Amino acid sequence: MAEEFEPALLRAQAFDGEKLAEGIVDWVEMETPSDRPDLIDRMLDRVESAFDGLPVEIRRLPARDGCGGQMVIDYRPEGCDGDAALLMGHVDTVWSAGTLAERPVRREGDRLFGPGIFDMKAGSYLATETLRRIARQGIVPPRPVRVFLNGDEEIGSPVSRGTIERLVGDAAFVLVPEPSYGAPGTVVTARKGWARFDLAAHGVSAHAGGNRDDGRSAIREIARQVLAIEAMNDSESAATFNVGTVHGGTRANVVPDKAGIEVDMRVDDMATAERLVAAMLARRAVDRDIRLEVNGGLNRPPFVRSPAVARLYSAARALAAHLGLPIGETARGGVSDGNFAAALGRPVLDGLGCGGAGAHAVDEHILVSTIAPRAALLYAMLTSRHFQSLATG
Repeated sequence: MAEEFEPALLRAQAFDGEKLAEGIVDWVEMETPSDRPDLIDRMLDRVESAFDGLPVEIRRLPARDGCGGQMVIDYRPEGCDGDAALLMGHVDTVWSAGTLAERPVRREGDRLFGPGIFDMKAGSYLATETLRRIARQGIVPPRPVRVFLNGDEEIGSPVSRGTIERLVGDAAFVLVPEPSYGAPGTVVTARKGWARFDLAAHGVSAHAGGNRDDGRSAIREIARQVLAIEAMNDSESAATFNVGTVHGGTRANVVPDKAGIEVDMRVDDMATAERLVAAMLARRAVDRDIRLEVNGGLNRPPFVRSPAVARLYSAARALAAHLGLPIGETARGGVSDGNFAAALGRPVLDGLGCGGAGAHAVDEHILVSTIAPRAALLYAMLTSRHFQSLATG
């Protein structure tokens, strides 16, 4: 199969990993926390200016509802046709403005550290830079190329989800340069679905010494709920639960009338998601004198390794072998915007960003040695007619 690929496809040696690392650092040093639409717009302004004079069409969707803006970049030169190859990334991060002052970008050998560099400034930069290189060289790809960047992924893509689903509907396949985990070259072909719930118990306050029996403890009710929900980790084989926060009460000598928890749920498949979301929303208080309020639901559906996903991965594996690049696949509990695309039945390949570790952690970093190989793979996916014929059947 490898001999059928175009012999002129660029290998990793044709990409300057150090130069690309400089561009990644430039992006990382523009802080873009999800709660700062103004800083996200500044980042998107920088991206737009990088395409000045190139034959692309850029569409901006403004920030709204407290969420950052979005950008769609289309490259459709004469001679390419069909549905677009869609690359999706986000530019928002979990790190507050001012983090760089405390923890600036630094390099230790092959490891390049910086807030948001792994998740996912490096991957989003490679996606846009790959398109910029193709447009600058005047290459006519087999099909149009579209890059989508959003500024609200880290908070669940509440505003951009509609845009994502519309773009996915017009895509031949979807490439997501989220971080790569595991051995070099590993991509993601499945992700769990994600749901989130808030449980609030409303009890009756009373003096803990003088008339304790007149009270109804919201904290005791919430404690019972915590134990019951955590026990579902043993009874449910296709889902996991985590009670992430607990809050309630006012003083030690007051029977608490309010308490609450936040719950994270991950699910392997849609049938399990629908059943357990309904079960969570139907929870009732153990103490009949307490009112339990439950809100929440499914944010991202499961990303299942469908036959379409398997075909796309098989094509990528053949292409990587032709380019002399390592490749493997994994499933992740963490979610991405790729979940939305996979749930709509599109071929999706995720985890195409740089290797590294420490997503959302103070030791977040990428491996510089993975930059050029990833750039080569993305470039070949967008320019190889044989790869695209294998990927789309």
